[in-house]
Amino acid sequence: MKFYLYAEILSFSPFRQMTSCSCWPILPLSPLSTPEGKGCLVCPLRYPAMAQVEKKAGLLRRSSASKKPLKEKVVLMYDEIFAKEDPAKNNPRFWEELFLMKVNLEYLEGKLESLDGDEVMKIKDNINSLFQHCIQALSEEHQIKVVNALQTLCALFRGVHQKNKSTSGFDIINMLMGFDKAELRMKDLMESLDGLLCGEGSESLKSLCLKLLLCLVTVTDNISQNTILEYVMINSIFEAILQILSLTPSRVQHGYDTVVLLALLVNYRKYESVNPYIVKLSIVDDETTLDGMGMVISQALTEYNRQYKDKEEENQGGFFSAFTNMVGSMFIADAEEKLSVQTNEAILLALYEAVHLNRNFITVLAQSHPEINIPSSPVTPVPTTPTTPLGTTPPSLDMMNSTELPLDPNLQTSNLLITFLKYSSIVMQDTKDEHRLNSARLCLIILTCIAEDQYANAFLHDDNMNFRVNLHRMPMRHRKKAADKNIPSRPLVCAVLDLMVEFIVTHMMKEFPMDLYTRCVQVIHKLICYQKKCRIRLHYTWRELWSALINLLKFLLSNETTLLAKHNIFHLALMVVNLFNMFITYGDTFLPTPSSYDELYYEIVRMHQVFDNLYCMVLRVSTNAGQWKEPASKVTHALVNVRAIVNHFNPKIESYAAVNHISQLSEDQVLEVVRSNYDTLTLKLQDGLDQYERYSEQPKEAAFFKELVRSISVNVRKNVSLNTLSQDVLLKEFSSIS
Repeated sequence: MKFYLYAEILSFSPFRQMTSCSCWPILPLSPLSTPEGKGCLVCPLRYPAMAQVEKKAGLLRRSSASKKPLKEKVVLMYDEIFAKEDPAKNNPRFWEELFLMKVNLEYLEGKLESLDGDEVMKIKDNINSLFQHCIQALSEEHQIKVVNALQTLCALFRGVHQKNKSTSGFDIINMLMGFDKAELRMKDLMESLDGLLCGEGSESLKSLCLKLLLCLVTVTDNISQNTILEYVMINSIFEAILQILSLTPSRVQHGYDTVVLLALLVNYRKYESVNPYIVKLSIVDDETTLDGMGMVISQALTEYNRQYKDKEEENQGGFFSAFTNMVGSMFIADAEEKLSVQTNEAILLALYEAVHLNRNFITVLAQSHPEINIPSSPVTPVPTTPTTPLGTTPPSLDMMNSTELPLDPNLQTSNLLITFLKYSSIVMQDTKDEHRLNSARLCLIILTCIAEDQYANAFLHDDNMNFRVNLHRMPMRHRKKAADKNIPSRPLVCAVLDLMVEFIVTHMMKEFPMDLYTRCVQVIHKLICYQKKCRIRLHYTWRELWSALINLLKFLLSNETTLLAKHNIFHLALMVVNLFNMFITYGDTFLPTPSSYDELYYEIVRMHQVFDNLYCMVLRVSTNAGQWKEPASKVTHALVNVRAIVNHFNPKIESYAAVNHISQLSEDQVLEVVRSNYDTLTLKLQDGLDQYERYSEQPKEAAFFKELVRSISVNVRKNVSLNTLSQDVLLKEFSSIS
């Protein structure tokens, strides 16, 4: 009877004191003995004469140059798989032994990547056999075999795809598992993963299952070209995802990866075929599950906001801040660069899909909880090149675990929507590069969906749900930073309007983000339509909004030539003018007081020169033949009431000044003239001001989301690295001899 040394198990067992060999051999004990009767011939670590060992790509290199370098046992077995013959032909226990050894991911992936399609097809039977035995090992009782099988599958998926990017998905399926067996193999794989995720087994093993699924989904940049995902659609793991999100312990451990995985699966061929994950997500009505998803998203965004705030405070407290205060804020642009942090589009995409697809999720946005204010760790020197950009990693487990906090009467309450608004106020500050521009666009798309929803509007405008929302404001030379404590507690719609006003004021620049401005004005319009419909008199500082909109028109006029070369500025100008028409025509139904309506007229009269210049410009363009003739003429017609107000009140004001011998009237005096001359003002009733086109992802946004998902897929694949798949923790957890 032969006795075999199972080094894989022994190295993490109580017998570690007896043997520390790390070569993972499974050979008869006697051939392993050295001349001295101790040590291992395969691994030089325990042999006294082998002083220096370098391990690289599966080689165990001795200091002596006269001897050939030795390979790890598992690497030798990989080489057998990549030979043309069946590796089990001479060793019936080959596959059983393979999964007891620690996987060398780097070597296995590298070997697969080094083979082109023709070379892979020559060893196709062995690759198919390896894939099959990996799936079989997932049902083994021995957890180490399961771990190694999951690792090997990840290397197979990534390695084969990496080398054969231009190869069709069908050929890759054939390389990995064979056409004739593909359906059965993937069914078995998905059932095994579903069982591991839903079972009561190790949390570390569940984490590895999710890593494998993320590897599988993101092996191609364009996930819709990943044909293997057809089997993930057929053999759904949606219920496993829901279970993870609904149970606190699993959500704490795996919520982030689960939500990102769901967001990616929902976007697989969403425009070409029926995606079961879209259908199922849209009808989820379990409150616990939806709350769980909301908590994962909220905690990830909160962690990002906290990191940004810490960085902001760090910069404000340093020499740079003191120096810029001394010389004026001439280095504001540099300060913005220092505060730039990488955004987390994956978690933002998950929020979008939840809000867009599932109307029940809207209730999650408003659920209040004590504001999570994670204490900062003690200040330590920050490395010049951080290993991971801010916002790309999931929040810490300590934070994810903070589902219940003690209620403090002095503690500010928060909810997912507030967290999202704060996050948006950060990412919308800097839109100079395409990456940040797309992130800001996604934030505005989410706000568009919220602004259209009746239930969302109900809690946004609820006077009984007041919150103090501290939005981040871009540093600008002409204004001081607002103190946090001065922010009043108001309905949440005020914070949304503040965010829109802030964006309008701070992005009038050479590289004009026309798309973002259009979406921003649309959000404002939809909120006002709801207020008009429900006759909600919102106590808001409307003058700030009117001033911002007038300044936007002024900017469009000043940069007409430059902007017209790239954009249809008349469409945006028409939207802004029609916002004023909404206030003029229906303001008496939703403005808080009669004096607010008076102030509207005061602002229009005070800034009449902007409207006069706009009218002259659109009249000039509309009377000439050209591509802008029709859009310009629409603005001309839309200005009829604004011009009527200006032409009616200006002579009255001038007459009042002349009669009273006043060279310059005060605001109160102008308002007095306005109030006393309403009865002689004639306005034209304009139709359709309170109508708008509802948001639809397809076809307008399809191209944007395809590129966004591609970017997320690349980023997720990069972050699911060899390091994150390290087995050490798992193997120590399963270190026992059964």
